[in-house]
Amino acid sequence: MVVDAALARINEGVQLHHGQGQREAARDLFAQLWDEIGGEQGDPLHVCVLAHSMADVQDDVHQELLWDQRALAAADRLTEARVAEAGVPLSVAGLYPSLHLNLGECYRKLGDLDQARAHLQHAEAGIGALGDDDYGRLIRGGLTHLAQQLASE
Repeated sequence: MVVDAALARINEGVQLHHGQGQREAARDLFAQLWDEIGGEQGDPLHVCVLAHSMADVQDDVHQELLWDQRALAAADRLTEARVAEAGVPLSVAGLYPSLHLNLGECYRKLGDLDQARAHLQHAEAGIGALGDDDYGRLIRGGLTHLAQQLASE
């Protein structure tokens, strides 16, 4: 399998953030990659994964929301063939629960509970696309947590 260089570099940024706690360094790398891939006009897979990752390293929830919206818009342009070609172990449908979870969380933080609930519903509706693996359990756990938070607000 051919290694997708852009996805490999995005993963480096994810490791900087999650593995090493270097949020600012990850954000800097993601900003550089954003320019290299052509921003929102780039390959939809790269745009989706990079924007999804960039959202996680934002300090401002409005910026986080903007990046999450970019990721969702790019996912809408993805094809199964492109995802398979890159060796991504998920289907396009498998990307949506996490994207909607993050959007729901952003809207919850912003106090827009109707939008938060709508994204929670979209995420829950697509959860069947995820396997019973660590990633699937992570997303399901996040959805349960968001649902509990929304129920108490």
